Amino acid sequence: MAEKDFKRKLTAILSADVKGYSRLMDDNEEATVRTLTTYRNAMKNLIQQYRGRVVDSPGDNLLAEFTSVVDAVNCAIAIQRELAERNAEPPHNRKMEFRIGVNLGDVIEEEGRIYGDGVNIAARVESLSEAGGICISGRAYDQVANKLGLEYENLGEHQVKNISTPIRVYRVLSFPGAAAHRVIQAKERLGRGWRKITFSTAAVVVVAVVVLVIWQYYVRRSSVEPASVDKMAYPLPDKPSIAVLPFTNMSADPEQEFFSDGISEEIITALSSVPDLFVIARNSTFTYKGKPVKVKQVAEEFGVRYVLEGSVRKSEDRVRITAQLIDALKGRHLWSERYDRDLKDIFALQDEITMKIITALQVKLIEGDQARVWVRQGPNLDIYLKQMQARALYRKGTKEAQIRYGQLAQEIIDMAPESVAGYRSLA
Repeated sequence: MAEKDFKRKLTAILSADVKGYSRLMDDNEEATVRTLTTYRNAMKNLIQQYRGRVVDSPGDNLLAEFTSVVDAVNCAIAIQRELAERNAEPPHNRKMEFRIGVNLGDVIEEEGRIYGDGVNIAARVESLSEAGGICISGRAYDQVANKLGLEYENLGEHQVKNISTPIRVYRVLSFPGAAAHRVIQAKERLGRGWRKITFSTAAVVVVAVVVLVIWQYYVRRSSVEPASVDKMAYPLPDKPSIAVLPFTNMSADPEQEFFSDGISEEIITALSSVPDLFVIARNSTFTYKGKPVKVKQVAEEFGVRYVLEGSVRKSEDRVRITAQLIDALKGRHLWSERYDRDLKDIFALQDEITMKIITALQVKLIEGDQARVWVRQGPNLDIYLKQMQARALYRKGTKEAQIRYGQLAQEIIDMAPESVAGYRSLA
């Protein structure tokens, strides 16, 4: 009988499993299976979006392959971002966190399945990852190191089970959600330390306050690599300059891209109408859509000081929008906020969120607390933008500016006769 010829190929392998799966099952089997099914479906959707193929998914494991290592790592990042958002709601003991490993290796393919050291190494690399984290092999790192704009930690060489040669391993550091996982680890370490001693109710309160302070001031405001003015493609404008990156769609449904894009476009359009701001156009910033990118790179390529980034997660009749403003020159976060709303009127919601973000940006960048006064006076986004335009005209003091100022005041009155803002400006 002729020996069967196997198909061999070089492929990028993504291996994932749940950290602490046995504990979750022991605590509540039915809830764990339901969560696993939901999370795995979300992962499969992302794998398809990044041109991958699910090979197998036994138990809490998932194995996928990609023709491109770049796609595999990008997909791993997207998965951890998605799962980090989903894990924001459950209590800590019910969070389901995956470890992910990525390798580039030679495999044997038979009837849709893949075998060989390439798969084994991906699994071993995955086991070295932290919960909610990503590790990649040295061969995968060599392919993506200068292509994704990410940061990595060299974990050195590891001798792993059933692999004769030590393998290089790198931890992926710079992706949304990574900081959140470090907070969870810090809380776990702190909790384990305190559980070794007897403590009072007052001590619990103190620990909670300390953790909250640490999160607020050291993690939430974590630093980023500062941009260099000397390396900027264009000179910095003499007024606050900002690039609004496309908000990331964190929903399981890729068709919700229109909603996250709409939020980004609304913010760009509204900010562009503020005379005291220099805003990068939508067509320019949307070139980064779907790509991991450093704030430093954005600032230097566009010649801006500030970068706004965020995410949108829509689920049934609820929507969560997060936004954060970063000072690229100082390499630090200035402001961040999360909005949770009922999804009753999608367009009214866009206006509401946009107005709140614009107000926060103005408070940080331009007008200080006066911006909060304006937003209380204006019942909707259109009126609010007209108020900002009128304010800029008022400061000019020219005859033409005063004429236009009066026209804007009348337009505000026509739009909202019950508001005092228009009458005050007209007077």
